[in-house]
Amino acid sequence: MQRVELYEDLSFSRIIHGLWRLSEWDMSNEEVLLLIEDCLKAGITTFDHADIYGNYTCEKKFGDALALKPELRKEMEIITKCGIKLVSNNRPQHSVKSYDTSKEHIIASVNQSLQNLQTDYIDVLLIHRPDPFMDPAKVAEAFTQLKIEGKVRQFGVSNFKRSQYKMLQSYLDFPLITNQIELSAYQLENFEDGTLDLCQEERITPMAWSPLAGGSIFSSNDSRAKNLRDTLERIAGEIGAHGIDEVLYAWLLSHPANIMPIVGSGKMDRIESAIRSLDLTLSRDQWFEILQVSMDHEIA
Repeated sequence: MQRVELYEDLSFSRIIHGLWRLSEWDMSNEEVLLLIEDCLKAGITTFDHADIYGNYTCEKKFGDALALKPELRKEMEIITKCGIKLVSNNRPQHSVKSYDTSKEHIIASVNQSLQNLQTDYIDVLLIHRPDPFMDPAKVAEAFTQLKIEGKVRQFGVSNFKRSQYKMLQSYLDFPLITNQIELSAYQLENFEDGTLDLCQEERITPMAWSPLAGGSIFSSNDSRAKNLRDTLERIAGEIGAHGIDEVLYAWLLSHPANIMPIVGSGKMDRIESAIRSLDLTLSRDQWFEILQVSMDHEIA
């Protein structure tokens, strides 16, 4: 498994396992533990969470499984996110869906995540969404306190555009080390609006959520999706891929930004498809053909 150095003594596996749908997988704690162990054996050591996943249940389910074999914690890196507040029976104090990046909320969220995950530190904490009511000075105070206390090793953001990233970074005495953004051959916004360019400018490695476009590329009946599927299937044959999912991963992995795809599946065969894609090579022509079919027009 390839590894990516994010900052000094912190590296991630190039493929990251995402736990967004963990509560939907109908797994016992023992089965979740087996999945964790299988990922680790395959070289996937980085696990992506957020406090809100599964209506505030996924972190605890993962933590309960990890508690069955706590020595595995030292073999992995845990990412989690905070900043979104959902109206939920699990958070009865929330009266309206909102963003909250106050110092108090960030610190309380981290303390809850540590309890849920049954660990004493988070490797990387991300602000989940840009907050239009953000006080970046207070975010910086929260980050600094959590770092000093040893509760969080490093920090980043998720879904931040250029100006939002630059604004928050300007208040910090240490670097944000990643931006987790939506990237796929079917969703090109962050390729086109400068968000990925910023990652390269700042020398940070982006994580890609929904690298398979949430499955819509497989099911959509619009002409763009059909044409893209046809192109991916042909290129899969050309490069020896087992399916178009491997080509979609390879398209991201081949980009010079060193993108780290997040694989959000509870099935090991799906996860292994992402791992196999690390060995695939797309030519520049193939990469641009996929891009232009997705754009539905030639580049200028």
